Amino acid sequence: MKKTLIASILSTLFLTACVGNKQDNSAVLTDSGLNPQNFVTDINGKKTGLFVLKNKNNMEVCVTNFGGRIVSVMAPDRNGVMRDVVLGFDSIQDYIKYPSDYGASIGRYANRIANGRFTLDGTTYQLPQNNYGHCLHGGPKGFQYVVYDATQTDSSEVKLSYYAKDMEQGFPGNVNCTVTMRLTDDNAINLKYEAETDKPTIINMTNHSYFNLDGDPAKGNADYLLMVNASHFTPVDSTFMTTGEILPVEGTPMDFRQPAVLGERLNEETEQLKNGHGIDHNWVLDTKGNINEVCASLKSEQSGIKLEVYTDEPGIQIYTGNFLDGTQTGKKNTKYNFRASVCLETQKYPDTPNKPEWPSCVLRPGEKYTSHTIFKFVVE
Repeated sequence: MKKTLIASILSTLFLTACVGNKQDNSAVLTDSGLNPQNFVTDINGKKTGLFVLKNKNNMEVCVTNFGGRIVSVMAPDRNGVMRDVVLGFDSIQDYIKYPSDYGASIGRYANRIANGRFTLDGTTYQLPQNNYGHCLHGGPKGFQYVVYDATQTDSSEVKLSYYAKDMEQGFPGNVNCTVTMRLTDDNAINLKYEAETDKPTIINMTNHSYFNLDGDPAKGNADYLLMVNASHFTPVDSTFMTTGEILPVEGTPMDFRQPAVLGERLNEETEQLKNGHGIDHNWVLDTKGNINEVCASLKSEQSGIKLEVYTDEPGIQIYTGNFLDGTQTGKKNTKYNFRASVCLETQKYPDTPNKPEWPSCVLRPGEKYTSHTIFKFVVE
């Protein structure tokens, strides 16, 4: 216990030096094996670094301010062995070299906006069309590719801030946004988002961690048990865009109201699974914004690690890693193969700006955007 405490203190001291761009050749590695030095660089005049969060149970979460990304999460399995349960890279240079959403704080608008276009207060805005003719995750230079200003407030919390300029990626309004990540002593990552604007705009932020609860990205997600507390979902067309319908999950492979084996559902032959190349859909949550009620859960029977998700958002996009194909090599030289993970993205529904009957994503001057999500790791 004493050695672990000393290592943690040394790691924190080293990280402070790294963020200040002071190199030290005797780096203390994180529990997940990351070298903090590999996350120190300068991007567009802003410094990047690695921030290590710890709790009393020796759980560890590593975060980089490049894209506000969760790089690693060391969580205990049923035998008490700590496993890294998210995908990512070993260095900031790999995050730059291989554009991805791994672990990112997504903005200004998570998910898709049809044809990259929306109208607000009578003005039509054209956004980048970076995904099948639509705008995905704020465009090709969304928040996942910016450097957040970072402050580690204590050993368990980091606060990330970003100032998005008016018309950045086509979005109106200067927006000040923050993401606060806290690792709590009940083994949960508590994520709070806030934003303010000087001009009417839209905003919809989320975290895009790719979870592999076996701690073994060479193994796929087919055996995972998925539960989604939702009676309805929003179907998509062949370009992954929501059709505007809200359909019941009953009688479809989208019914996860009771935990179901993910692989068995993914192999069913239905139009929606073909359109999404698997699951890449939004569910309309029955939790209705109750942060105290589990909105979704994912469990590995092999490791015994179960991830419970809580949110005050109306929807959750679940993506089953359908476009992972083994061409990217992540941490510890591991290839990320087909469906090696599951993403659980709490948010407003896709294309909400063009569907006024859906929960609004509009933010106006004098208002504050807030969003709250909890990723809690338990063992069964």
